[in-house]
Formats: sequence, C-alpha cells, structure tokens
Amino acid sequence: MLKSSVIAAQYWAFFTFFFIAVSICVFMLSISWILGGRSSSRYKNTPFESGIVPTNTTNMYCSVKFYLVAIYFVLFDVEALYLYAWSVSIVECGWIGFIEALIFILFLLSGLIYLISSKLLVWKSKNNIHVT
Repeated sequence: MLKSSVIAAQYWAFFTFFFIAVSICVFMLSISWILGGRSSSRYKNTPFESGIVPTNTTNMYCSVKFYLVAIYFVLFDVEALYLYAWSVSIVECGWIGFIEALIFILFLLSGLIYLISSKLLVWKSKNNIHVT
C-alpha cells in the first residue's frame, strides 16, 4: 500500500507541474494576442534595410558545402558530448565501458577517415584554388 501511494504522489507532482506549465504558456500566448497590435499596411511585409528601398531579390544562394560541413560539425559535436558523459562515469563503467568507448571512438575515426578519403572536407573554388 505504501509503494502505490508513493507512486501516486510522484504522478500527481508530475501532472501538476505539466498542468501549470501548459497553463502559463496558454496564458502568455492569449495575453499577447489580446494586447498585441493589429496594424496592416502595404509596407508591413517589406524588408527594412536601413531605410533603403530594396532593388533586388533577397534570396541568397549558398553552396551545399556549407550545409554539409554544418551537419558534420553537429554530428561530431554530439559524439563529443557522449564521450564527455562516458568520461564522467568512467569509474562505474569499468573495463567493459572502456572497451565500448574504444569501439565508439574507432567508429567515429572510421567516419572521419571516410570523409577525408572521399574529399568531402576539401574546399575548392572555381579556379581549383584552396580556400582558407
């Protein structure tokens, strides 16, 4: 009986927290909708560039390389977070955890070697000059 009352108390605390969080969000959104200004003019959706009227389109095209490098960075950065969490708990993991982390690091190194060998990290301009 005692165990079920402890579990019920934990659920009650969670649902109370969830209800209060949702209530605060709904309250803030509704207040901003009620008090917010509703103006409409023909200049409302035009970009403001220091008072200068735009002459060209605002679309800017980037090379796919930028996106690929960003994805590689996020991928290896998240893996570094996993390694940090492992290093904090290295005493509890023991040798089995060390071997698992070693396999994980080897897997990451194989991915990095693949990126380097397939020249996905090489930046070249149109004139085949390395951009630094």
